[in-house]
Amino acid sequence: MKAMLLTKAGCPLELSEVPKPVPGPREILVRLHAAGVNPIDAKLRKRGTYFPDNLPCILGLDAAGVVETTGSQVSRFRPGDEVFFLEGGIGGTPGNYAEYATVCEDFAAVKPPSISMTEAAAIPLVFITAWESLFDRAGLAPGQSVLVHGGAGGVGHVAIQIAKYYGAKVAATVSSREKTDFVKRLGADLAINYNETDFVKAVNEWICGVDVVLDTVGGETFCKSFEAARVYGKVVTLLEPSCSSMKEARTKNLCICYELMLAPMLYGLRDHRLNQRAMLEAAVEMIMEGRLKIRVGQVFPLGRANEAHEMIETGHGFGKIVLEISSD
Repeated sequence: MKAMLLTKAGCPLELSEVPKPVPGPREILVRLHAAGVNPIDAKLRKRGTYFPDNLPCILGLDAAGVVETTGSQVSRFRPGDEVFFLEGGIGGTPGNYAEYATVCEDFAAVKPPSISMTEAAAIPLVFITAWESLFDRAGLAPGQSVLVHGGAGGVGHVAIQIAKYYGAKVAATVSSREKTDFVKRLGADLAINYNETDFVKAVNEWICGVDVVLDTVGGETFCKSFEAARVYGKVVTLLEPSCSSMKEARTKNLCICYELMLAPMLYGLRDHRLNQRAMLEAAVEMIMEGRLKIRVGQVFPLGRANEAHEMIETGHGFGKIVLEISSD
C-alpha cells in the first residue's frame, strides 16, 4: 500500500510502498478514505516523534474509512461499516497517512451517515481536545462563560459549538472580519478581532472576567489571558506556557491546566481511550441533531501531505486540513 513515511526528523515525508497491515484478533482493517492533519503532525515531522527509535513511521492521528476485514474476535463491526477514529501517528503504532490502517475495535466509532469521510476525518483530535479541555480540565457548567482563543481554528471552532450546546456563554478571538462572521454563525456571543481590539478589554467590558479560558495559541496570548479570567477562574492551555510572571494568575487564585489528548495513547491508558471513544459518540449525537458542523478548510491528496504541513504551520487557517486518500 502507499503511505507517507517519516524517515528522519526534520525531513519531508516520502510517498512510499509499505506492507498492508494485518488485523489482530480484536482489530479491524480499515481502507482509509481520509486522514486529518493537525499541528502536532507537523511538529513531530520537524522535531521527532515520541518514539524516535521506531523510524521510519507513519504520521497522522485522525482517520475515516470503510472496514475491509475484521479480526477473529471482533464483534462491534463488520466489513463495509463506515468508521472514524484516532489511532497511532506519534511514532509507535502506525498512523493514518496511508491507504490502510488497523485499529482496535474498541477505539473506533460509527461514522455519522450525514457527513462525508473528509468531514469525519476532521473530527477526532479537535473534538476530543475541546471536550477534555472544557469538561475534564475546566469542569464547564451550564451558564458559565468561556473565552476561546483561535475560534476559527480546528479546536477553536469545535469548542465554541460544544460550549454553546451545553449552555455556556462564549467569546472567541479571531484574526479577521471574515472569521468574526464565521464564529458568530457557530454561536459565539462575542467575536473579538484581536488585530483591531484588545481582547482583555473586550472581555471585561462584556462580562467582567470569564469562568474559563481555552488557549489554543500560547505565548503572550496565554499570559494575557489571566487578565481576562475572573477570580477563581480556570485557564486551560494546549501549549507550553512561557510567561515571565504568573503574578496575575496567583493573585486571582486561577486554576491553570494543561491539555494533551494524546496522553492516553502515549501511556497506554485503555480506560481513558474508551472515554475518548465515548466523546466521539457524543460528537455523532451532536451532528445528528444538527448542533455540530465541522469546517474543512483545505483538502490535499495523500502525496501532498508536506504541503498540508506547510499550510498548517501558518496558524491562520479556517477549520481543519484533511488528506483525501480515496474518494467517498
